[in-house]
Amino acid sequence: MKKILPILAIILVAGQLVFANVSSKERSALLDLYNDTNGAEWVNKWDLSAPVTEWYGVKVIDGHVVEINLFRNNLSGVIPKSIKKLKNLSHLNLAFNNLAGEFPKELSDLEQLKVLKLEMNRLKGVIPDEIGSLKNLEELSLFNNFLNGSIPESIGDIKNLKVLNLSSNNLKGEIPESLGNLTMLKSLGLFENTLEGSIPSTLGNLAQLKELVLANNNLGGEIPKEFGQLASLEILQIQNNKFNSYKSLEMMNTKQFLVFDYDKEDVRLDFKDMDFSKTRMADTKFEEDRDN
Repeated sequence: MKKILPILAIILVAGQLVFANVSSKERSALLDLYNDTNGAEWVNKWDLSAPVTEWYGVKVIDGHVVEINLFRNNLSGVIPKSIKKLKNLSHLNLAFNNLAGEFPKELSDLEQLKVLKLEMNRLKGVIPDEIGSLKNLEELSLFNNFLNGSIPESIGDIKNLKVLNLSSNNLKGEIPESLGNLTMLKSLGLFENTLEGSIPSTLGNLAQLKELVLANNNLGGEIPKEFGQLASLEILQIQNNKFNSYKSLEMMNTKQFLVFDYDKEDVRLDFKDMDFSKTRMADTKFEEDRDN
C-alpha cells in the first residue's frame, strides 16, 4: 500500500501539469462541447491530448477559458448545458454552423459574456427571459435561426448592448418598449420575422443608433415622430410592413443616410435635405427560401 500511494501521487501531479492551464471542470465543459457538436467532423479539430491552450479557437487567461471562437467550423448537434461552467467566458462565437436544438437558457448563466454570436444555425425554441441577466453583453447576434415566441422584455436590461440582431427567425408579437433603454445600441436588426403592432416610440431614445432594420414584418400604425431624434442613423429599412402613415419621416434629416428603404412609391413627403442619390425606394418584395 505504501508503494501504491507515491505512484498515485505521481500520476495525479503529472495529470495536473498536463492540464494545469484550466480546471478539470472547465476542461470537462469543453469536452462536452466537442462531443455534443460532433467534434470528430469539425474542420479544425481539437487534439484532446494537448493542453487546452493549444485547442483551436480557445483562449485561456489566468487558467480560465475566456473565449471560444468556432465560427464556420462544421459544428452539428446541440450546445451542451454544461457550457454554463465556463463562468469566465467573455466571447462565444459558434456562428455559421449546423447547431440545432433549443436555445440553451444555461447561456444566461455566463454573466461575463460580452459577445454571443449564434447566427446562421438551426436553433429553435424561445429566447429565454433570463437573457436579461447578461449585463455585460455588448453584442447579441442570433439571426437566421428558427427561434420563435416573443422578444423578451428583459433584453432592455442589457444596458451595454451595442449590437442586437434577431433577424430572420420566427419571432412574433410586438417590439418591446424596453428596447428604448438600450442607449448604447448602434445596430438593431429585427428583419424578416412576424412582428406586429406599432413601432414603440421609445426607439427614439437610441441616439447612437446607426442601423435600424425592421423590414419584412407585419408592423403597422404610424412611424413614431420620435424617429426625428435618431440623428446618428445611417441605415433605415422599414419596407414590406403594413404602416398606414409615413408622415413622421418628414421629421428626419435624412441627408446622412446611406440606405433608406420603404415601400410606398406613391407617398410624397417633404423630407428635410434629402439626398436621393444616397437612398433607394424598395419596389419589389424580398423573398427568400430559407431551406435552399
